[in-house]
Amino acid sequence: MADRLGKRSAFYAVWEDYLPAYLDLGCTLLKIGEVARIDLARFSMEGAERKGLRYARSKAQRDGYVFEIVARENVPAILGQLRRISDAWLSIKSGDEKAFALGRFDEAYLSNFDHAVLRHSQTGNIVAFANLFQGAGKQELSIDLMRYDPGAPAFAMDALFAELVMWGKAEGFAWFSLGAAPLSGMQAHRLSTAWNRVGNYVYEHGNQFYHFEGLRAFKQKFDPVWSPNYIAISPGANAPRILYEVNRLISGGLKGLI
Repeated sequence: MADRLGKRSAFYAVWEDYLPAYLDLGCTLLKIGEVARIDLARFSMEGAERKGLRYARSKAQRDGYVFEIVARENVPAILGQLRRISDAWLSIKSGDEKAFALGRFDEAYLSNFDHAVLRHSQTGNIVAFANLFQGAGKQELSIDLMRYDPGAPAFAMDALFAELVMWGKAEGFAWFSLGAAPLSGMQAHRLSTAWNRVGNYVYEHGNQFYHFEGLRAFKQKFDPVWSPNYIAISPGANAPRILYEVNRLISGGLKGLI
């Protein structure tokens, strides 16, 4: 279609299994980070490395919080609470609501999915939530939009994730995807490409713009399998412009990007 319209094409978040197809099209491949996936058959909450997750889970239970999967037909009844959480979460973040490769708060969209929530058993107040992507044949479980109340206990997100991963394991899902860690795994050495060196520098020194290392560290708590993530750009396309346009899409426009 792009060729018929006289346009250049780019393919964002290309999985490594399909790289030969893009190479056969003459595309340039740029690594944009890594994706973290948990092998649920091997995952366990036991061991010293899971101490923090076990604490968050038990602390939530002691303080009266319960984990719950809200079926999509019941989601409209809680959208008011979810909206308040989302608005409060956005108020403490820089930039606008994200889009394109990231979920955004849209009631019509969110009503299509089951949601994982952490709520207080006595008050019924939800303090954290995420809508769920459930792959065919239970091959993979993932989250899309995740938000928490800024006034919630510090353990809320760890507890929600720990409960959700264990729920996915119990339900028979093979993998749990924690999503991407932008610019993670990019090497900076003498033989690296200029893009890899720039990406590595931004990853290590760009925390005033985005908490790159913190995001990867959070996902590393679950000891995931890390796989490279790419963008494939068609021959003749301007790579810097493509990357700029992708970031505009994700940031919800030029204003959000700035």
